Amino acid sequence: MNRGSRLLESSDQKIELARLNLRAGEKAILSSAFHSASKYLQKGLSLLAIDSWETHYTLTLQLYDAISEALFVTGDFVKLSDLIEEPLRHARCFEDKLNIYNNYVRSLIASGNYEECLDMCISILLQLGEIIPTEVTEDIYANEVAEVKKSLEGKNREDLLCLPTMLDASKLAAMQFLNHALTLSFVFKPILNPIVVFRMVEISIQHGVCNLSAFAFACYGGWLVSFPTYDFDGGYTMGLVANDLMKMLNATEIIPRLYSMVYGFINIWKEPFQACLGKHVEAADVGESTGDMEFSTTNLVLYVNMAIYGCGIDLRNLEKDIQVYMRRAIRCNQIMLIKNMSILYQLTLDLMGFNHNAFSLYHPGMSEETCFADAHQHNHIAICRLICVKRKYVAFWMGSMDTAAKMCKLHKKYCNASSGRLVSIINSSFVDGMIALYFARKHGDDEEEWTALGESTIQTWSRWAECSSWNFVNKLNLLEAEYAFLKKDDGTAIAKYDASIKAARDHKFNHEEGLAEEKAATYLLHMSRHNEALAHFKNAKKCYEKWGAAALVERVETAISVLSPLCVCP
Repeated sequence: MNRGSRLLESSDQKIELARLNLRAGEKAILSSAFHSASKYLQKGLSLLAIDSWETHYTLTLQLYDAISEALFVTGDFVKLSDLIEEPLRHARCFEDKLNIYNNYVRSLIASGNYEECLDMCISILLQLGEIIPTEVTEDIYANEVAEVKKSLEGKNREDLLCLPTMLDASKLAAMQFLNHALTLSFVFKPILNPIVVFRMVEISIQHGVCNLSAFAFACYGGWLVSFPTYDFDGGYTMGLVANDLMKMLNATEIIPRLYSMVYGFINIWKEPFQACLGKHVEAADVGESTGDMEFSTTNLVLYVNMAIYGCGIDLRNLEKDIQVYMRRAIRCNQIMLIKNMSILYQLTLDLMGFNHNAFSLYHPGMSEETCFADAHQHNHIAICRLICVKRKYVAFWMGSMDTAAKMCKLHKKYCNASSGRLVSIINSSFVDGMIALYFARKHGDDEEEWTALGESTIQTWSRWAECSSWNFVNKLNLLEAEYAFLKKDDGTAIAKYDASIKAARDHKFNHEEGLAEEKAATYLLHMSRHNEALAHFKNAKKCYEKWGAAALVERVETAISVLSPLCVCP
């Protein structure tokens, strides 16, 4: 029928065909055929008369609403930006503009226009009756914490699952835009992030629950497990509530958002990293099928982040996976998440010993340097933080300790005040402690400062290891070994190095087993126990070979070649 549409003469026939295209487009969206949907809906719009806003208002609005969804999912943000002016100008009330605003905000997030987008969300929320502070002082933060705790006071897991269903249309809309503000604040304005979470929780308790309430409870759990609260049990419980609520509401479309928080930020404090890893791939696939491209790609980023920093899976296999994930992100034009993935891809290539520019897969003119400079200029804190962590990690593992120390200090400029810690940020704390204890042993003018950082890191990791021995005890043991090295406590140092090696091996952290072997070798070399040191260096090499970290293998081989002539043959 569309092929013969130009033969139609009567307006009634064109309107009927426009309705058929709307139905076809909506069915295509439900079937995840978003490119086909876009074609049907654009055809439907082309059949409308100039005065369709007056003569067929509902049909016109429905076509614009549906095509804004399809254009977002397919990543055609330029066309979406051009298209929204029409419905925003002609919509008869603010409520009729909300779906267009929703998809436009999603496109701005994907494009990285965070400041404009956050301002728009705050403005829309104000019209919906939700006043969000643009600046967060200590008093405002304390008051917001007190309010959310008051709303949750006396409510257990069962009470939260028995809350009524949210029916107020304005509150449902507010939850949607608070949800967008939550993503924006995490990246662009971390200090605002917990405030947004608190508001979503309070609305859910006061006005009933909706699908996004599950995400809100999960994000509150993410805040509970973060500094300075460190309420791991409370956070884990909120994660369980969030999962149960999602299932109770049959809100499977929320899985990408929910899993990003529950398995990326909460359960890592209670369950093995490896148990959380596969959930991100599952969530990414759900997001792609439902059109939640933002959180589909987010889960792929979380998967790679945990795979490298947490699990130490084979880099050779991961490098192939990352290329596939990059193409998926590029296909839906998720620009900021592409940058996140590029940083992780560059880390992978650096460890593998490849002198390639990972960013060129997205844009030939982009590099890690230009990405950092752009992020710093536009106050994209999360990107700056991720690059600092990556550079520090590479420098530490490669033995470039002066560079590692520089990155340790630079990273503090981009502190994380939002709800939740990525595995990379958790691991970064461990690396900070290792750097600190290394420089404390140099006995320079800053020995006291470095020692204090090392001691505080050990205290932190002692608390974390009580929560999840599987994920953290091998790193705690290594920190304690390095501290014993500093204090010249030979017996403790050897015992802790051995404990770290065993825990890393038992818990399948191959990369950190290699690190513990290497650090033990370094200590034994310092003690002139050459034969034992050589054995540990060789073990470290085997671990790094298994990890696929050719750059580390090459570095350890150099140490072996230098040390071997000094060893006494048995």
